[in-house]
Amino acid sequence: MRLLHAMAMALAAALALPAPAADVFPKLKSGQWEMQMIDAKGSPPTKTTLCTDDAVQKELIAMGTGMQKEMCSKNDLKREGSRVISTSECKIGDSAILTKAVMTFTGDTAYRTEIDSTYTPPFMGMKDASTTVAARPAGACRPGQPPGPITTAAGPTLHTRHLT
Repeated sequence: MRLLHAMAMALAAALALPAPAADVFPKLKSGQWEMQMIDAKGSPPTKTTLCTDDAVQKELIAMGTGMQKEMCSKNDLKREGSRVISTSECKIGDSAILTKAVMTFTGDTAYRTEIDSTYTPPFMGMKDASTTVAARPAGACRPGQPPGPITTAAGPTLHTRHLT
């Protein structure tokens, strides 16, 4: 169930990225990033790593934009200094998802995202979810590792190109 919850939150985060996102979000430092996801319902934090570069960052924004175009009727985005605030209304299956995400950037070396979502009717048993994602660079990608692999807390490694 934790994997399903993490997938639902990742989906909500991707849907919170509106179409002009590439012009609004700062470029992040290339290399290995650690993202810690903290669920407000008290589940233990999960850690994911991503080997990224400029091209992978563009792919992830394009993935969120593509999902947004297909599934969302509303996406608002505004930037206030180092914060990017997004609200969206989307649909997945029979559930409407209302999401507000606030990303706070520390230059190109860290960000913190607070995501609040409500699901009507509940999605995978969830009526609402609040998640915080804290991300920071963890050094260079592993030797021989190309940009793109995402290693989940459960252990499997996925590639961003296989998610689109």
